[in-house]
Amino acid sequence: MNIADAIALLDKQVPDPSAGLPEKLFFYISRTTPLVNVDLLIKDENKRTLLSWRDDKYCGKGWHLPGGIVRFKETLETRVEKVAETEIGVNISFDTTPIGLNQVIIPEHNIRGHFISVLYKCFLSGTFTPENKGLSPAEAGYLMWHDFCPDNLIKVHEMYRKYIKNNVY
Repeated sequence: MNIADAIALLDKQVPDPSAGLPEKLFFYISRTTPLVNVDLLIKDENKRTLLSWRDDKYCGKGWHLPGGIVRFKETLETRVEKVAETEIGVNISFDTTPIGLNQVIIPEHNIRGHFISVLYKCFLSGTFTPENKGLSPAEAGYLMWHDFCPDNLIKVHEMYRKYIKNNVY
């Protein structure tokens, strides 16, 4: 099969890439091009930070800022809203001007090894109590407010420690 035939086959398999990609195709693309993602620095009126527990083979175990990969023809702002909806379960307020832009290259990763990460300043009232849908604190997706930056922040989010630790907002 030549490249044109392979592309035609992919076009048939993924007629609407804005809806997301099949996992194997997504991983292929992540081996060949940087991924653009948004990260949400969610603070409350007491400057606490809402973090999510992560446990996967790409980033390991630890706390991280909620975030997600931007889809084809999706605005950064729409991705912020969708991350809040899917990971937090509520709408949040956010500044549409990013407060950070970081290039993340993980030399030892062939899959998901290069990101352009856009950081957004977000607000959620401290009266918000994460639902956590029966998750325990050691399960991926568990949400918790933090008064300080935890020691076990995932490695790729160390660049955000200063925003959490110093209550930068």
